[in-house]
Amino acid sequence: MKLNELSDNEGATKSRKRVGRGIGSGTGKTGGRGVKGQKSRSGVAIKGFEGGQMPLYRRLPKRGFTNIFATDFNEVSIARLQIAIDAKKLDEKKVIDTAALIAAGVIRRAKDGVRLLGDGELKAKVTLEIAGASKAAVAKVEKAGGTIKLAEAAASAE
Repeated sequence: MKLNELSDNEGATKSRKRVGRGIGSGTGKTGGRGVKGQKSRSGVAIKGFEGGQMPLYRRLPKRGFTNIFATDFNEVSIARLQIAIDAKKLDEKKVIDTAALIAAGVIRRAKDGVRLLGDGELKAKVTLEIAGASKAAVAKVEKAGGTIKLAEAAASAE
């Protein structure tokens, strides 16, 4: 096989529809847009427009607010931690912190810290340095002989 002999499978690629190219093309004249009027023109935005009537999104009351100070944690379960340890992605003898979890591929990016959740079973004796943990997670880690140090949470409280 040579480079010039490579090709896609039959029917894998489809040529684009050339709109507005005469009556014989099947998509000529109106170009698949229907007939006349505002909707047949380009640059039209009438999604929420109700013909001059007060639109629904303005008739309804505003509700709630967005807390700009809310903390967004990376949530990691004990089961996910154990899977990473079994796969030799995390070293149970070293301290497991946010950087170690990113390097192991357990979390993609650091948000406001890591919070450990208690679903799953932990067999390894681990030392964790994280922002938060549920009571069930703390109990399971301590039952396995490990420790949790809530480092980032204490630093942000000061």
